[in-house]
Amino acid sequence: MSSQPLPVRAVLLDLDGTLLDTVLDLHAAANAMLRDLACPEVSVESIRSYVGRGIPNLVKRVLAGSLAAADDTTPPPADALSGFRRHYATVNGRNARLFPGVLEGLQAFKALDLPLGVITNKAEAFTLPLLQHTGLFPFFDVIVSGDVLPRAKPDPMPLLWASGRLGVSPVEVLMIGDSVHDFHAGRAAGCHVFLVPYGYNEGRDIRELACDGIVSTLSEAARRVVHA
Repeated sequence: MSSQPLPVRAVLLDLDGTLLDTVLDLHAAANAMLRDLACPEVSVESIRSYVGRGIPNLVKRVLAGSLAAADDTTPPPADALSGFRRHYATVNGRNARLFPGVLEGLQAFKALDLPLGVITNKAEAFTLPLLQHTGLFPFFDVIVSGDVLPRAKPDPMPLLWASGRLGVSPVEVLMIGDSVHDFHAGRAAGCHVFLVPYGYNEGRDIRELACDGIVSTLSEAARRVVHA
């Protein structure tokens, strides 16, 4: 990474695994769904590796016990999906925690007068209450959930759309995430990409990805940019 600050005009951030640790709530909802279906429960570690492709794919992975289940375009069973959503609605945000440096980083980006956006594959019905519950909602100028556009990450569409809403070119935007999906979406959109090492990324090491920088916290990310 260059020692020179990166000039940008906006910052887009992933939600689960970047801003918030939401695994315990997802784990609780998944196991409640499995109990309804008379299926064996799964571990927190399994859920941590399954996060990142939205709730339908999470449900498919939980039922199959495999990451590869998300590659099958067949929708998950309707009773399982509706059960997960029902249970998750009751626990969403209950155990969610900000990762260290998140609040300080968001405050630092705002001090630089940089508009901020959230790009998540989580459904809007869960995204907005979660951001409100954790006190993060006021920081963001645009929020793009996984079900509001025809395509979600790793497709670049959400990043391109958010850039347009913020009135900036994608090449002037920094995308910060924790996963290969954030990386590919950012690269395809033409954005700069920082990755954090503490998130989920389906159990893979983010150091395998040729991003513009790996930052230990959002506070560090804010120190590495300037307003263009």
